[in-house]
Amino acid sequence: MAERVLVLGGGLAGVACALELGDKGVDVTLVDRNDYHQFQPLLYQVASSQLPAEDIARPHRAIFREHATVEVVNAGVSRADLSTRSLTLEDGSTLQGSHLVLAAGARPNFFGVPGAAEHAFPLYSVADAERLRLHLQRLLEDAIDQGSAMQPGQLDVVVVGGGPTGVETTGALAELMLALRKSGRLTRPGQITLVDRGDALLAQFSSKAHSYAAARLAKAGAVVRLGVGVAAVKPDGVVFDDGTQISTPTVIWGGGESGATVAQSAGPAPGRGGRIDVLPDLSVAGYPGCYVVGDVANIPDPTSPGASLPQLGSVAQQSGKWAAENIVRARNGTPTSPFVYKDKGIMAMIGRNAAVAEVGKHRHQVEGPLAFAAWLGVHAMLLSGVHSKTDAFITWAWDYFDRDHAATIEASANPHRVAWADHGEDVPHIVLERVSP
Repeated sequence: MAERVLVLGGGLAGVACALELGDKGVDVTLVDRNDYHQFQPLLYQVASSQLPAEDIARPHRAIFREHATVEVVNAGVSRADLSTRSLTLEDGSTLQGSHLVLAAGARPNFFGVPGAAEHAFPLYSVADAERLRLHLQRLLEDAIDQGSAMQPGQLDVVVVGGGPTGVETTGALAELMLALRKSGRLTRPGQITLVDRGDALLAQFSSKAHSYAAARLAKAGAVVRLGVGVAAVKPDGVVFDDGTQISTPTVIWGGGESGATVAQSAGPAPGRGGRIDVLPDLSVAGYPGCYVVGDVANIPDPTSPGASLPQLGSVAQQSGKWAAENIVRARNGTPTSPFVYKDKGIMAMIGRNAAVAEVGKHRHQVEGPLAFAAWLGVHAMLLSGVHSKTDAFITWAWDYFDRDHAATIEASANPHRVAWADHGEDVPHIVLERVSP
């Protein structure tokens, strides 16, 4: 069999893996339904019109333009088989490799809540973010046209999930509503409500961060409801498990994720969260030549026996690169190495000049403007492509100094990236129809 590595998934983990292998001159085939790599931490900024989708959707062919040994195949995958290290594409054709890296990512977990899959807006892909942005824009345009005649609850939004996605989305939308009201575009802004079954926001952060996040969201006008779960989602509202309900056309789902559908039948029995359990070196027991990385993997946490590393972008990137290094080691006849995660901390944006960051080995907490600046810098640097980095900096600076910038865009236009007049491969093809993860 030819020494070719198959990588399923063109997200943070898959791209990091393919880039590392390409740098070493290894033949790689990267397979992904989309022709672009998406940067998930910034999806909420696309949904709230702070960034254009193109800034967080970097075409794969542009990323690998200088890597002659990396082939990109844009196709849906109906089945992955770790026992044969093969992928069956939706057109019936099959790809097989000497090694297989599963980096298929995650899908929203609706936990069986009636109506959630049909009526809620998940926020797990660029297409999700674009669908939500267009939905909100239509509602805002109608509300502005109607003026005082707008219907009660027409602009209200319920965000499910108090993790970083839910908190960041709530903060962005609450500030958007405030800006629209202050600018006179809306006489009655929508109410943004964040709900979570837990007893604190940003549960993985410190108790100080919990209080800070709640206070900042309240200052922006958002309502936070903790200790309450969603019982059902309807086309025109959401019902909670305490019997209360809110009428709204917009329910945003950030309430959890599970491993991609393709992982469920790949061979190994799925572990916690529908993810595949991996060995310390990211390989899969009983499946030689196979590695699973990123959000589709339960990666052992060596500092906490029995626990897994969190589903973070930094874990995905580092695990993808590490799997590539282990493949090179195996090809050279040397032993593979256990994954060593370099924990650079966690951070979440809450609003203008409002962010929390816990950095360093002892999780030193920073909040306010300093954390806000750190968040901007870290996320801009993690974006793929110099043009995306520059666009993000320009847009964020504009938003910072002009408080009405995002509100103006959301109410009347679309966000635009700088016209770089680049190669055609720099334009991603974003399809908004929903497909199975």
